[in-house]
Amino acid sequence: MIKKTLASLGMAVGAWMVSVCMIHGGDDPATGKWIPLFNGKDLEGWTPKITGYKLGENYGNTFRVENGVLKVAYDQYEKFDGKFGHLYYREKFSNYVIRVEYRFLGNQTPGGPGWALRNSGIMVHSQPPEKMDVKQDFPVCLEVQLLGGPGVGERTTGNLCTPGTHVVMNGKLITQHCNDSKSKTYHGDQWVTIEVEVRGNKSIRHIIEGQTVLSYTEPQLDDGDADARKLLAQGYPKMLSEGYICLQAESHPVEFRKVELMKLDP
Repeated sequence: MIKKTLASLGMAVGAWMVSVCMIHGGDDPATGKWIPLFNGKDLEGWTPKITGYKLGENYGNTFRVENGVLKVAYDQYEKFDGKFGHLYYREKFSNYVIRVEYRFLGNQTPGGPGWALRNSGIMVHSQPPEKMDVKQDFPVCLEVQLLGGPGVGERTTGNLCTPGTHVVMNGKLITQHCNDSKSKTYHGDQWVTIEVEVRGNKSIRHIIEGQTVLSYTEPQLDDGDADARKLLAQGYPKMLSEGYICLQAESHPVEFRKVELMKLDP
């Protein structure tokens, strides 16, 4: 009788622990070793791709390192002219957490689109850089959108935009291009830390200040998008389980003082 009671109690406790993990586990931090992707000295390991220019051409010294900070700068531009930039890291990853500290500074470059004010991004599950067309504005990827507040009002960061892709949220396929997170607004030039937990094709979470602000599953190519269709025609799988990481340049100066990655077990 005692053994039976203890067994029942153990099952009940086990079920309770599972339910607690399901409710609260979403904000539990991953544990492991952080690997710096940015060495604080130069762009070793990173390659620029700017619209209208071949892979590796760093027009206007857009991406540079100064005083230990990786900068997106436009002081050598007269006008933006649609020169969207993406700084690709050399390896592709599948299961990991990437952690970035960023801030926006100064004024937007003349000619930049209105929506690009204090706007940048971390691109995950990105297509290979050599597969981007010279005139292609954005890689096929999942964009973890980084946004700074304009000084008044609210503007969330850690949003999701989906160039050439779709995701699933709450069991529903999401075809809307951009989806807001539930983060607070960050005005001014303060540093903001964001983590993105990527688990292959199973789940992706955007985490700010230790709290999950957006999550989704089943990232996949959008067969209605021209760039995605090119990848599908080349034999790329529709469901995205790995890809490259990029940092984005969209016409507003931004700095990154830390870019590091923790690999996760599949």
